[in-house]
Amino acid sequence: MTRCVDAGFRLDWRFPSVADSPTQPVRDDQETLTGKVALITGAAHRIGAEIARALHGAGMDLVLHYRRSALAADEIRHELESERAESVALVQADLHATAALPALVEGALSQFGRLDVLVNNASSFYPTTVGATTEAQWDDLMGTNLKAPYFLAQAAAPALRRTVGCIVNLVDIHAIRPLAGHPVYSMAKAGNAMMVCALARELGPEIRVNGVAPGAILWPEEGLSEAVRREILDRTVLKRPGSPRDIARTVLFLVRDAPYITGQVIRVDGGRTTQH
Repeated sequence: MTRCVDAGFRLDWRFPSVADSPTQPVRDDQETLTGKVALITGAAHRIGAEIARALHGAGMDLVLHYRRSALAADEIRHELESERAESVALVQADLHATAALPALVEGALSQFGRLDVLVNNASSFYPTTVGATTEAQWDDLMGTNLKAPYFLAQAAAPALRRTVGCIVNLVDIHAIRPLAGHPVYSMAKAGNAMMVCALARELGPEIRVNGVAPGAILWPEEGLSEAVRREILDRTVLKRPGSPRDIARTVLFLVRDAPYITGQVIRVDGGRTTQH
């Protein structure tokens, strides 16, 4: 294995690079994802890892981004390459380093020769209190949830045009109904939802742009009391939590099975947003 380090960006190689050459547009009648390539941010854990499993299982080669979770990312790579060798590359980057974002795309092209899908999954999530919010909190939440996805989409657009590819953003139901105690996060996700619509208009007709808005899928890592969890579930129609697989399958649908859908955000929330 060789390693390239440059400006806060590191791509770990495990096999020879493929020449970076233009590819032909995808034909409308092609339904297989075999041989196509997806770049997924925040892919080492939780929903990002499940999206990686779903797209890889459908035949895609993957470039998996992580920030600090090198061990977890390598475990996902090992898991997936046990099923199909030489199909996963890892890339480490701080998404706040805007100038380094084009290198993620360049790494995917150098490794696999093409890019078909960008999944903007990486996200910071924590409460902020009005009156005590810091500029660092604002920059972090807006950076990971809004700024980085936009500039990464901008960097990926030329490659995605060549393959008639698509972008999928992970949004949140709180983009339309703010979460108490999380004003900055909610505002950032609202911007992310508008990004889906705006980029669909700007990047079409070659590139489709859609979003997935999870509801009660995974509890925050810091934990919630059983009473609070029960209250959240009682406000869904289905009265139960979803799973990361529900999100991953929706992403797969948008990537593979929805050639005439763009500019849409699909809520995967068990009916939560039908309730007051």
